[in-house]
Amino acid sequence: MGAHRRKCDWCDSGTPIVRDMDPVNAEFQYWCEECARALIIKGDPIETYRELEGEPIYGRLLEEHCTLKRFYSFATA
Repeated sequence: MGAHRRKCDWCDSGTPIVRDMDPVNAEFQYWCEECARALIIKGDPIETYRELEGEPIYGRLLEEHCTLKRFYSFATA
């Protein structure tokens, strides 16, 4: 199933924009924009991720909402 057909693993309704490449729980890998934003605001952002829409949506969310100075990596392969 392609990413465009998937639903967010958390809310089961939004279109995923980001995939967690190192998930704590394998059942929660794909996140929509709203759920990804909530993770960042909560203080539990995805650290190793792959953008799914071809635009750095999650990267912009990190820039806007993340106050922690942690290392995040964009997975390219």
